[in-house]
Amino acid sequence: MQMAKRPLQEINAGSMADIAFLLLIFFLVTTTMSTNTGMQRKLPPIEDDPQDIEIIERNVMVVLVNKDNIIAIKGRPILLTDICEKAKEFFSNPNNSENLPQKKEKEIPFFGTYMVSKGIVSLQTDRNTNYEKYLQVQNELVRAVNELRDELSLQKFGMKFEDLDDDKQDAVGDAIPLAVSEAEPRRMTTSGGN
Repeated sequence: MQMAKRPLQEINAGSMADIAFLLLIFFLVTTTMSTNTGMQRKLPPIEDDPQDIEIIERNVMVVLVNKDNIIAIKGRPILLTDICEKAKEFFSNPNNSENLPQKKEKEIPFFGTYMVSKGIVSLQTDRNTNYEKYLQVQNELVRAVNELRDELSLQKFGMKFEDLDDDKQDAVGDAIPLAVSEAEPRRMTTSGGN
């Protein structure tokens, strides 16, 4: 007895394109893409007639991060966790030490004549320095300045720096500037020196 052949049912593929399109839209809408956010830095104005600037060694703190991610200040290795306190001491020079930066008088609104540090932190990295380590060092230096600004804001205005209005923030920012310079990455020895 011969069985009757049934015709094969065709699959309706018309809706497959709609489903694929909906899936594509779903993934486009729900996927997050990483973006390079960068860091906010205020660049110095361009000088038409650059002059030779006398660099006084005590006013510059060189922070090196070598290819092995070893951090050093003045050639001595330092832990990441100690950078903030070292930078705070450098910027504030609380005892007017001759090993720490000089200060200059500056007229600042709300403060009058205020002694502002001439200190600059020079952050230098190797071409093979880990980017994560570089950001951690940057964060510690910025944290040091933010903590000094908070201390001054609390002392003068009784509130934290971020809670001040724009005029008072500008005044505190003038009193404690964020003076961090970054050099072009280069090759360094493993000890952190040049």
